[in-house]
Formats: sequence, structure tokens, C-alpha cells
Amino acid sequence: MDAATAELPNGLAAATVDQPGARMALAAALGHPAHAYLFAGPAGSGKRAAARAFVAQLIAQGAPDPGSAERRVMAEPSPHPDLAWLRPAGSQHLVEDVRGRVIEAVPYRPFEGERRVFVIEEADAMAEESQNALLKTLEEPPPFAHLILVSSQPSALLDTVRSRCQQISFIALAPDAISDRLADSYPDADTSALRAAARLAGGDLDRAGLLLTERGRELRSQAERLAKAIRSGAFDDAPWAGLLAAAVARGEEVGATARAEVEHLAHLASDAGDRRAVERLRREAEEAGKRATRRGRTDALDAGLALLGSWIRDLAAVADGAPDLILTADRAQELGADAAGLDSRRARRAAELVMDTRRRLGVNVSEELAVEALCFRLEFLLRRQ
Repeated sequence: MDAATAELPNGLAAATVDQPGARMALAAALGHPAHAYLFAGPAGSGKRAAARAFVAQLIAQGAPDPGSAERRVMAEPSPHPDLAWLRPAGSQHLVEDVRGRVIEAVPYRPFEGERRVFVIEEADAMAEESQNALLKTLEEPPPFAHLILVSSQPSALLDTVRSRCQQISFIALAPDAISDRLADSYPDADTSALRAAARLAGGDLDRAGLLLTERGRELRSQAERLAKAIRSGAFDDAPWAGLLAAAVARGEEVGATARAEVEHLAHLASDAGDRRAVERLRREAEEAGKRATRRGRTDALDAGLALLGSWIRDLAAVADGAPDLILTADRAQELGADAAGLDSRRARRAAELVMDTRRRLGVNVSEELAVEALCFRLEFLLRRQ
């Protein structure tokens, strides 16, 4: 542990252990926090965890009971009244959410301590209308308010939004760093499975962890089954349906977890005799579950398509005589057989089509139709002659 890490509270140090640049910036920020930050970097690089740990320190400073404030901020979802944490409703932040929960709420003084913090996760999912509405708040917030935008695609934010924030930059995690993290969380996992998950995750720790779960293994199995069906042209049983079904199942799993978390908070509020909080949380539980289900399904489908794209890129590597470059190293023998007779140029074009479909899933296209259309285009490029 270096000097910069030693200066940070334990939670923030742990959240930034593989992000030296962000760690140094946040160590400096704790002494004189700015009014607005942009936590920017690839998906799964630890931005969200670092943001929560940073917020916990901001709110704990000057709180009547700093330890209690920090624990409540770190809970997810957080019951702390001085933290507003926004996630997109579906694929986009609702304008009314940004206005009601941030812009109109910022002027009100803290309920407990000296600071209020507003976090907009996946800030790039804000429509231009929402971003423009937020500009004045970003420029002139009251002294007790801090805003944090978290984004994997900061280029999707308006220049005027980015310029009003101090940027904290995160980098994609290296496969070795992901493997080390996974080994701590999954001590019983097979070494080859850990390595494969780390390499296939594209620097995304959360996705790597998903690939080690039963649901993640099912996504991977369906993606590989689909890739082989594309090569053989065996479309009679709509092989993409398995991938879609696995994504739906993952979405339901995520939604159930979200509902349970909010219902737990309602139970705690009930024990404390806070009837108004109980009523509000019980109303929010079902809606939170629906939003989480949609997002969980979309994220899982994106993960499945990423696995499909990785398989196709690995086929190109094998066809080019570069098997050492494959990501799916634990399937080398199967890849070798599947790559027989393949034109690597067509495989690279096919991988680009997968990436294009993944991008379009973020703009409210029909997931089923998009995946089905992709499969027919891939079959045209990759089917054995």
C-alpha cells in the first residue's frame, strides 16, 4: 500500500486500490471538495464503488455521528436523508426525476450534518433536455451541496456539463487485477474459470463476477451455442431464443433483489415507528423492482452479446494463426474446430456487427428483433460453405 492509499479511509482505499490516478485525486479532494465531480471511465472499473465510498466520507464529515452516517451511506439502497442517488429508469433518466430529485431538491439544507450529495449514476443516459436543465445547478449549487456524475461514456455528455465538473478518471482493470479480486470473492472457483472470466469481461469487474455465477455460466453457454449454430446455419429452433431467455431470467433475478432491498428498508422503518417512510418505501419497492428487472435484462443481454462477439473475434485469431491471442482460452479446442475453413476478414466484420447491435440496444430498439436480425447477418458472413 503506497502513501496515497494510506491517507485514505479504509473504504475509499479499498475501492480505488487498482486506480492510482483516481486514488490520488480523491485523497486531495477530501480536504477541499469541489461542488461537482465527473467520475469517468470504462464500465466495471470501480467508479460506482469509489463514488459511494467518497460520498460516505463527504457526508460523515461534520455529521453528529460520523460512523453511523458512513454506514448508512454505504448501505445499498441508502436510507441516509442527505444522499440522493439516481439510476436510469430503463435505458434513460427521466427528466422529471432529474428535476424533482436533484434540481429542485438541491437548495434545501442538510437534514442531519453539513452536506448533501446528489449522485447521478450513468449520467450519459440523461437526455439533452435533462443535461441542459442541470447546468445552472452544476454551476451555482449552494455551498453545502455536492453533485457527482458517474459515466462510462462521458463523450455523451454535453461539453457544458463536463466543463462544470472536476473529472476523476478511471482506467479499465487489467485481467490480472480482476483475477486477484475474483479469487478473493470466489475462493472455490477453478483457476481456469477465473482467468477466462477475467479475460472475457473486458476490464469490467462486475461482469467478470457475473460470469462465475450460475446465471453467468448459462449466458456464456447460450452465447457459444448460438455462435456454433451461426456457423452451421442451424436456425430451425431459433437458437437466439436461449440467449434472450437467459437474459430475461437474469433480469428477474436482479429485480427480485432490488425489491427485497427496499422491502428490508421498509421493515427497518417499521421497527423504528416511521410510518411515513414505511408507506413511501412500500410504494417504491415495486417500481424499483420493475426498473431493476429491465436494466438487469438489458445488461445481461449485452453481456451475452459481448460473449458472442468474443467467440467470433477468437475465431478470427485462430483463423489468422494467432491462437495465443484468444480470450476464450479454456475453449481452445472447440474454437480450433469451429474456425476450420473460416475467412478471418469475414469474422472480423461479424464481430463489428455484434458491437453495432450492442450499441443500438441502448436506444430503445426491440431486443428480440435486433438479436434475430443480427444472427441472420452473422450467418451470411460466417456459415460454412
